[in-house]
Amino acid sequence: MSSLKFIALSGTTGVTENFYVYEYGNDMIIVDCGVGFPEADMLGVDLVIPDFGYIKQNASKLRGILITHGHEDHIGALPFLLKEVKAPIYATKLVAGFIEDKFADYEMPPQKVNVFDPDKDVLTLGVFKVSSFRVSHSVPDGVGYVIDTPEGKLFHVADYKFDWTPVDDKPFDVKRMVSLASEGVLGLASDSLGSTTAGYTESEKELEQKIEEIFRKGKNKIFFTTISSNISRMQQALNACFRLGRKVVFIGRSIEKKVEIARELGYIHYPPDLVIAPKAARRLPGNKIMYLISGSYGQPGSALYRVALSEHDYLSVEQGDLVVFSSDPAPPGSKTNVDMVVDKLIELNADVHYYDMQEDLHVSGHGSQKDIEMLMALLKPKYAIPIGSTIRHMRAYSQLAQGMGIDPKNVFEMLPGQVLEFLNKNARISGKVPIKNVLVDGLGIGDVGQVVLRDRKILARDGVAIVMLQFDRLEGKLISDPEIISRGFVYEEKEKGFLRRSGLDLRQMIERKKGVNARIVRDATIDFLERYFFDKTGRRPMILPVIVEV
Repeated sequence: MSSLKFIALSGTTGVTENFYVYEYGNDMIIVDCGVGFPEADMLGVDLVIPDFGYIKQNASKLRGILITHGHEDHIGALPFLLKEVKAPIYATKLVAGFIEDKFADYEMPPQKVNVFDPDKDVLTLGVFKVSSFRVSHSVPDGVGYVIDTPEGKLFHVADYKFDWTPVDDKPFDVKRMVSLASEGVLGLASDSLGSTTAGYTESEKELEQKIEEIFRKGKNKIFFTTISSNISRMQQALNACFRLGRKVVFIGRSIEKKVEIARELGYIHYPPDLVIAPKAARRLPGNKIMYLISGSYGQPGSALYRVALSEHDYLSVEQGDLVVFSSDPAPPGSKTNVDMVVDKLIELNADVHYYDMQEDLHVSGHGSQKDIEMLMALLKPKYAIPIGSTIRHMRAYSQLAQGMGIDPKNVFEMLPGQVLEFLNKNARISGKVPIKNVLVDGLGIGDVGQVVLRDRKILARDGVAIVMLQFDRLEGKLISDPEIISRGFVYEEKEKGFLRRSGLDLRQMIERKKGVNARIVRDATIDFLERYFFDKTGRRPMILPVIVEV
């Protein structure tokens, strides 16, 4: 007898990397396929992506990939997944535009994204019948899904809040959602990131006046930054500039591309003469210009990062310029980078308005406690599953669910890889799919593991000592004193005497051994110098013996 499986392959404990599977018999669908961002100790890693092993094993079952909205932690891993398996992708119009642009970034063959109308379309994907409804979030055109299965209806509501006055004038479609829930809701998997925040999350609309008030204070150039997919926030900045008589310049490829897509599809609006080219801006006084610039998370190499370090080709921040951050440094590892950028801008005597100043220049796109309680009250699910957050948020969500009358045994705080199985409308954790972190480093995917990361940490902390040894294979002895070259361990010019003594002591140790060969010399060198250097310096550099046999 077939059962319904909900598998949280990732996205339940780390906020990002949202990737969920619904499976029944020989049919399987995926909801969202996002990237994660490297932690500070993941040296050299660009992205973290979900483990696609289970999908590859069951590729014949895959009927479709459903995307909820256009943020990177929900769409960013699609190019990697589509290199492994083939399946149709379904998204709303704006999200489809973002996805197709992402495929172009990765120089993939054109991939068609199937666009659906969330107000009426029903998708048939194997045994699953999928309807959708509009939700409010910080990026327009987001949806929640209703997945009708032989076991019952499951609602998948990723990032959302109840915003009755969104910038795009398309509020959460509560009427359609409640209508789709009229026959009963077996389970609800929903955003839990705001479960520790009291009250309701503020509306995006309230920000526009605050942004304009700060812009009015600007006596020179204004630099405004937000995440590139936050079309609503950019619309607000454009509206403020139009009223204040400032021209707008888009700086940074991610901003330019997202705005271009959103404008072509009708999700952002501005008069043609409001936006000008960078060259035209140079002919205007600073108090007539606003630069909408990428780099709100302080990403190295981004436009704002280069401006802050005075490395941009043609832009510079001068005393009296206004810099406005309208975003929170939320992704793991981003706070350190963006703090550095803020400090550099302040050093340049700019007037910087940023996340720590309590000016409410950013509102969350995630529903707070009252939003979560309202969703549960409207849907009345038998089972509840917190997604898109961390362990502590899941526990807070569970407590909210219990307060709304859901049996504590019916709330599942799922760890990555766990399988929630529904049979005869009853649910239990029935197993776990083996998963691992998949790290993207340059062109390499999954070839950087814990051993490589450990080596990088050693190199970053203590450096490396390369030991050149000439070894007579027939005589079984060293021909000359070992030469030690240091990088990131000790300053070689100053410590040549120390490195020379280390080589002499190493040679004496090796010569005391009997019947040595190249392998023994290599192992003895590593063992001896690791202890020797730690005793003398308190550091443990990586030891790399290079043995030349003659």
